[in-house]
Amino acid sequence: MARIFITPREIDFISDLTKEITKDVRDQKIYYYRVREELTNVHDVYEEAPEKVFDPPVEVQAMVEWEPEEVRTNRFGAEEFYTISVYIQMRDLIDRGFEVQTGDYFSYGTIFFEITSVIVDKTIFGQIEHKTGFKITGKQAREGQIDKFAIGPTSEDINEEDSVQEEFVQKRGLEENRQGPTGDKRALIEDGKLDPPEEGPAEVKKDTGSIKSSFYGD
Repeated sequence: MARIFITPREIDFISDLTKEITKDVRDQKIYYYRVREELTNVHDVYEEAPEKVFDPPVEVQAMVEWEPEEVRTNRFGAEEFYTISVYIQMRDLIDRGFEVQTGDYFSYGTIFFEITSVIVDKTIFGQIEHKTGFKITGKQAREGQIDKFAIGPTSEDINEEDSVQEEFVQKRGLEENRQGPTGDKRALIEDGKLDPPEEGPAEVKKDTGSIKSSFYGD
């Protein structure tokens, strides 16, 4: 679309909309482990690092495209292998000063993945400097590549405190919600084009009654 018809407000609107879907509706999350290349020793011949050094995990809200496992057969028998695609919103990365790159790792559920590709998902109205986000592909990490404990939610058949997420509170561009600081920004609110939501963020939480979600009314 021609630039003459597109203003920064339209760009901000699209960015805020994709943020809302990712962070206020879907609320899927990965935990990102950046490899500290300056602290990791790489083998001179094989160009691999037997023992990697990682930054502490960073929670990143995303949209995850889950794929059924692939069953591979080798001389030791059959094994399951997972590949997933993850969409991460561009402005959210910029706001947090965060970069994604191939060779880093992330966890989703109980499985750890190595990032094998990072590609731009879409440009906004065809303007190359404005992008909606990145689509990253993760291949299941081999045993020994990353030795970390998976952070929940993981699976309801695991008896751990964080294995099932029992609460969800929207961020809505607010500095804080009931769970504390959000780190969330919405351009149209920051620029004064929209007022912060008066009704506050919606919540989903565990309830002792028969209705288990606050979305179902009071």
